[in-house]
Parts: sequence; structure tokens; C-alpha cells
Amino acid sequence: MRNKSISTKRPKNLKTALPGLARIFQRFWPLIQKERFLLIVSFIGLLIEIAAQLLEPWPLKFIFDHIILPDASVSNLNSPILNGLNPMVLLTLLTLAIVAATGLRAVAAYFSLVGMSLAASRIVTELRANLYTHLQRLSLSFHNQAKTGDLITRVTYDTDRLREVTVTAALPLVVNTLTLIGMVGVMFWLNGELALIAIAVFPLFVFSSIQITKRIRGISRQHRQREGAMAATAAEAMGAIKVVQALSLEAMLETMFSTHNQKSLEEGVQAQQLSARLQRTVELLVAVATALVLWRGVQLVVQKTVTPGDLLVFITYLKTAFKPTRQLAKYLGQIAKAIASGERIIELLDTIPDIRDLRGAIEAPTFQGAIEFKNVTFAYEDKTILNSINFEVKPGQRVALVGPSGGGKSTLVSLLLRFYDPLEGQILIDGHDLREYKLESLRRQISIVLQDSILFAASIRDNIAYGSLGATQEEIETAARLANAHDFIIDLPQGYDTILGEGGATLSGGQRQRIAIARAAIRKAAIVILDEPTVGLDNENERTVSEALERLTQNSTTFLITHDLRTAQSADQIFYIEKGRILECGTHPELMNLNSRYATLYRLQSTINSNNSTAIDSYAITA
Repeated sequence: MRNKSISTKRPKNLKTALPGLARIFQRFWPLIQKERFLLIVSFIGLLIEIAAQLLEPWPLKFIFDHIILPDASVSNLNSPILNGLNPMVLLTLLTLAIVAATGLRAVAAYFSLVGMSLAASRIVTELRANLYTHLQRLSLSFHNQAKTGDLITRVTYDTDRLREVTVTAALPLVVNTLTLIGMVGVMFWLNGELALIAIAVFPLFVFSSIQITKRIRGISRQHRQREGAMAATAAEAMGAIKVVQALSLEAMLETMFSTHNQKSLEEGVQAQQLSARLQRTVELLVAVATALVLWRGVQLVVQKTVTPGDLLVFITYLKTAFKPTRQLAKYLGQIAKAIASGERIIELLDTIPDIRDLRGAIEAPTFQGAIEFKNVTFAYEDKTILNSINFEVKPGQRVALVGPSGGGKSTLVSLLLRFYDPLEGQILIDGHDLREYKLESLRRQISIVLQDSILFAASIRDNIAYGSLGATQEEIETAARLANAHDFIIDLPQGYDTILGEGGATLSGGQRQRIAIARAAIRKAAIVILDEPTVGLDNENERTVSEALERLTQNSTTFLITHDLRTAQSADQIFYIEKGRILECGTHPELMNLNSRYATLYRLQSTINSNNSTAIDSYAITA
């Protein structure tokens, strides 16, 4: 199998984070490029925001150096324009400059944030649609191994986390990083000694961030896997709630869910604790840097090496630049979680479907219904399911597949639908290998009715029309009449517009089957597959459904999987399949004359049915 179960490998250190981030950008770059205009506008707004933030403390510097403490300032000599202004005029201009710088930063930040949010939302919306489309194209072998809840979590939560983190963590991190770089540059321009003191704690900060963020990312990925397992457990239990309650499995499943839930809580708390530890470490380092700058800065002011305004700019920059650094742990933690989510999404997108259109595949022509299996062998997970299957079916013939459960009957028709491809051999439709055709055009010409047909939580009209999208109301009603469904449908309160419960739970078993038959009938397919379509129905519903099936399969090549050999008697060919081989083949009279497995099983079923009928008649007479 080319597609493998989804990996749960965790990153070992921070070095894996940057390649992971680069991989995410590279994979999603085509989507990002589509929003380049918004992203450019956002980046311009970001640069203006940073420039305004760098300018904000300078009016205060001039107020201190030219108005409050002009005698202590060494910069007056270099500012003749400011020195020539009336102090009150200068004060008014500088206070207005504070408002202007803050206003400019606010407007720029607004456009930057809105633009980035809109671009991120559009990118993630398209990504989610691509992921959902890809997921539906993955083969049954993948879905048989994957957990539904985990897949749903990837499509919904993981994609939304990328959008959320882009706006709440990645954008602020970029702003704060560029602001910090700009402020460090200005500090070196003002005074190299104080700048060196201010950034002396930075190596300690980097070391702390690397160590703690590495642990946050590992825990975050484990936490996401745990939430996927919880979602899978809940989805499985809700999907089989009738069985769960009938077998009294509530307590067992609650314990399983509670175990995952508790571990998820512990991992979430652990990640929060690590984030809080990094924030507190940063706060302490910032306090140390501020104290050192003040201790040395005041000495330089006294020595008139720097002005009081210069020292004020230093302290303001420290407070402004390192304040967001205190939230860096939060940003890095969120980004680490986003990288984990992004890797999970890419992992799914990189899963190659086993079954897909081959290069050069063409649209299938209208089928006549001639089918041939040539030396078909199929194995699943190294277990042989079908072995050297050979047979021919003429257009319009009815074929019954009988034999013990697990013999390979359902797998045989799954190969016809190309849910799987044979390991060896060929399957021909009208003389052509079905792999020559595009999947959608192949499956569109095959109708299927299952033992437990799945209906969707939509109107009855839509459920029937799903068999042939774009069908008219007249076609829908014609199909419903063929399926003996029209009468009960119009008796419903909203008729064809009645909305069904999930899985069609608001209908009886017989009614669900007749809707499924109508859905199959509207295709007018040349090939029909019936997989135990009347099992579990009472006598009246079985008769009604059987009549509908008889009309459905007229003039169609039909494969009927059944354990009830009475329904196989009228077939043109009967294949007795056991352990992946066709052991007997022929009509009902031919197989009865052969007096082997089929004949023995038929006589046994006839005896059981006769005894049951006698017992029912006796019970009725006694009653």
C-alpha cells in the first residue's frame, strides 16, 4: 500500500521547528501568492507601525532636553531650531507630535492587522477546501486505517489554528522582532556602551527560549494527537450509539474518553506551565537589563556624556522592546502548536491515494455491461482475499455471489467499483480495462444498493438526486415510483422536502432501502450491485423492496451478494465463493445436479425455512 497510517513521530529538538516552518511555507506558497496584494499592504502598514513606534519616545526626549532640563542637556548646542522656539510653542508641538506618532501607529497597525487577518482567512479557507477534497479522494484502504475523529480535527481545528496563530502570534512576533532590531540600532547610535549593557542579557534569553520552546512544541504535538484520539472515540461512540447502549458499553467508553481527556488536560497544563516559566524568566532578565542601564546611564548623565532625554529613550525602548519579549514564550508556544498542526495537514495532503486516475485515463463511454475478470488476485495487508478469479458476464445477465462470510464476495464487487485495484490480473468492462477510465466516469455508470444503505441528513428529494446530480423533479418522482417509495413519501408532512435524520434514522428500514433503490435507479446504470439488500426486513417490506429491485435491475448487468439462496435461484450465473476462490459456477439446476457445496447449503436452508414456517403456523393455530 502506498498510503501509510498517519505518523505520530514527535520532533526531538528545536532544530526541527525551522525546517517544519519552512516546509509549511513552501507547501502553502501557491495559496499565499494568491493573496500577495493584501500581504504587501499589510507589510507596508507593519513598517509604518514600527517606524511610528520608534519615534514615539523622541518628543519626550526633546521635552526633557530642551524644556525641563535645558542646562543638563548637551544636545542644545546641536539643535538651533529647537532652541530658537518659544518653550510653550515647542511644548505644544512636541505634545501634538506624541499624539500624531501614536495615531499613525494605530492606523498603520489597524490596516496591517485587518489585511493580514483577511489574507490568512482566505488562505485557510482554500486550504480547508483542498484538504477536504483530498480526503474524499483517498482510497478505502486509507480510511479503513485512519480514525474519523482525527481526520475531522485536521480539517477543522488544525486549519483554523494556522489562521488564528498567523494573526495572534506570527504577526505580533514579526512586529516585535523588527521593532526590537530597530530600537537596538537606535540605542547603538545614541550610546554604544548603554546599548551593549541593554542587550547583554539577550544570550540568556535565547538560551532559555530554545530549551523551553523545544519542550512546548513536543507537548503541543502530543496534545493534538490526544485531542484527535478523543474526537475519534466520541465520533465512534456517537455513530454506533444504538449498539453502545444495547451492549451497555457506556461506562467502558466513558472511561476510555475520560482517560484521553485527563491526559489532554495534563499536557495542556504542562504547556501552559512552560510558557509561564519562560515569561517569568524574560521579565526577570528585562528587570536586570533596566537596572544596569539605569545604574550606568545616570552616571553618564552626571558626566554629561549623554542627556537625560537620551537615557529616557533608552529606558522607554527597553520597556517597549522587551515588553512584548515577555510574551515571546506565548507567541513561540502558539507558533509551535501551529507548526504541529501544519505538519499534520501536510502529512495528510502528502498521502497519495492508492486509487486514482492513471495518466492518460479517458472518460468512460456508455457501458453495455459486459464484464470479465482475468486471473484477478487481490491481497490486503499481505493477506490474500481473492485468488485467480476468472469469469465472464454478458450484458444484462444476473449474477449471484454466494458462499460463507469472509470468502471475498464484497471484495470482488469493490474491485469492480475500483475501490481497490487487483494485485494481479485485469477487470474488463466491454473489453477494456476499467483502469483506462477516469474514476468518476466509471463509478457514475454503476449503481449500488447495500444491506444498510446510508442516507444523508438532507431532504428526500436531495437524497434521491444524489444518484444523479441535476436530476429533475420528474426524474426523481419516476425513480421513487420504480422503488415503491412515492406513496409513503407523499404521505410525509413535507413530502419530498422532508428532511431526514442523520443516516436516515427517521425512516424505517424498508423505507430507507426504497429511497436507496430510488437513488440507484435514477442513474439508469448499465451495471447494478446489490449487497444483501433485503436482509433484516420483515416479509411485507422484503416483498416491496424485492419488487423494486426487480424493476431496478431490468436490462442491467447485476451482481447480487446474498446468503439467502432462494433469491439466487433465478440468476443467470451463480458463483459459490469460498476462501477467495470460485469453487462452483453455474445455474441453480446445474449446481443442484452437481450436488456439492451449493446444493448442500441450499437443502439445509430449505429445511430450516420449512421448519420455521411450520413452527409459525403451529403458533398461529394455537393462538
